[in-house]
Amino acid sequence: DFGVQALISFELQQLFPSIPLVAEEDSTFLKSSNPDDNSGNVLIESISSAVADKVKNSGSPLTHDDVLRAIDRGGKDAVSFDSNPATYWVLDPIDGTKGFLKGDDALYVVGLALVVNGKVAVGVMGCPNWTNGTTANKKEENLDPCPGNGILMVSHVCCGTWSRHLSPEIGQFTTAQDVWKRCFVDACSVVHMARFCIPDSQTWNMIPLSVLFDSTTDESDTRDENKILLRYACCGSLCKYIMVASGRASVFFSRARVNTQIKAWDHAVGMICVQEAGGQISDWSGEPLDLAADLTGRRILYPSGGVLVTNGALHDKLVELISANYK
Repeated sequence: DFGVQALISFELQQLFPSIPLVAEEDSTFLKSSNPDDNSGNVLIESISSAVADKVKNSGSPLTHDDVLRAIDRGGKDAVSFDSNPATYWVLDPIDGTKGFLKGDDALYVVGLALVVNGKVAVGVMGCPNWTNGTTANKKEENLDPCPGNGILMVSHVCCGTWSRHLSPEIGQFTTAQDVWKRCFVDACSVVHMARFCIPDSQTWNMIPLSVLFDSTTDESDTRDENKILLRYACCGSLCKYIMVASGRASVFFSRARVNTQIKAWDHAVGMICVQEAGGQISDWSGEPLDLAADLTGRRILYPSGGVLVTNGALHDKLVELISANYK
């Protein structure tokens, strides 16, 4: 997380020095280690070494302080906004860190969005471990917008959402798999036939629709009007957005919980990727997510009930069902 944030911060600072960064990490943890414990210095050294190998820097060699400042450029105290329209980047250096720590096949995501006047204008997500078989059965493999290992998904307002195979070296277009392909949400318009996903930390009975539908995670189960298919293949929010934007899932539910903040970087880039693929995002009351609700920090979202991400065709019906069953 620290290394990715430092690297992207360096690149954005060089390319767009006037645009501030809102990101998940800051260097407080790195600086707060016990002076008698050398682990903090070892971690800083490791991060600095990794970043120095990647960053485009024509000046003097990077110091540890340079790297810490780059991390803090996106930290909570780096910039203070007001009620005026603003342009800024939103970065999640690794969404799904817990999954990332578990093994090589975790579907973690690096996500970056550009917000302009309260709306996401540009978004890019990378999921290195996305494969043909990600959350799909054999009948669906031909629907994969980005065959092969890894997916790079980009979106620009009014230009659609596009994806390609994530090459070992970014920028190397050497095979047919590297062709950019347009992404579209699925066309499902019947609730019980939709494919749902929820955060790994939540269960189906936390979702209002659970009073109307049972759930199954088995693709081969016979579904009727009282049962839906629930997919548990991802480790973070942004991978669920990739699933909806690529047509692999129809709906992503996330419930707001007491004492748990919903962070902008967990949703901003996913919002534009789904919207430009034909989908829709709102809170559970049907209102758009307000990226400026956290007036000074632009770090926290306050959706009523939770976040609802759909293919668009199901959105109004699901808002109606939530309103009728959510207390």
